[in-house]
Amino acid sequence: MILESIVTTIDADGRVNIAPMGPVVTMPSAMQSAESCDPGFILRPFAGSRTFDNLIKSRRAAIHVTDDAALFARAAVGRIDAGPSMVRLLYESEVDQTGEREAASWAILRQCHRWFAVEVTDINDTPPRFDMRCRVVRSAIEAPFFGFNRAKHAVIETAILATRTNLIDADDIRAQVDALRPLVEKTAGDDERDAFDSLVAEIESVLQRTTSSGAP
Repeated sequence: MILESIVTTIDADGRVNIAPMGPVVTMPSAMQSAESCDPGFILRPFAGSRTFDNLIKSRRAAIHVTDDAALFARAAVGRIDAGPSMVRLLYESEVDQTGEREAASWAILRQCHRWFAVEVTDINDTPPRFDMRCRVVRSAIEAPFFGFNRAKHAVIETAILATRTNLIDADDIRAQVDALRPLVEKTAGDDERDAFDSLVAEIESVLQRTTSSGAP
């Protein structure tokens, strides 16, 4: 199965990148345990993305389970300040208990339902996406899960569309957005409604720029 999540990575200069990503979960039953577990994540970043570049160099990532649809929206369009109020840093020494302080290996979202600090153990070279099999080195549950809401799912689907404006036909994207709009209108709270509107505006802006640049 694929889990819609927020993935954080850290580059060589210590900058944190926050991105939406759907890792493959090879052992879904492990996700049902409140104890430390390893669901067998496979990350599948696109070559050339910041997440891909960071993973190739560090082989470290943190996978977050969250029902914050607005966070998915902001991450999809790169509008997140990954400062101390957003993330805390986890060091290798905290995991292996060596007591030595070194460069941070993982960035953990302060607000999420659950997180998994992982390291890449194997990379399958299959461009444009690379399958990166991971092992969990630490995990924790931070807060209760809010519950299901169709508007939240609609925002996540729209966020995915916002990251694929270069892969999907413009008319198809607009048609999918129109199909998702009633779910937001019927079931959204203010956060979901604002997130959806901002994503639609971003998508339309990108599509219009693409059309203009391709015009004769």
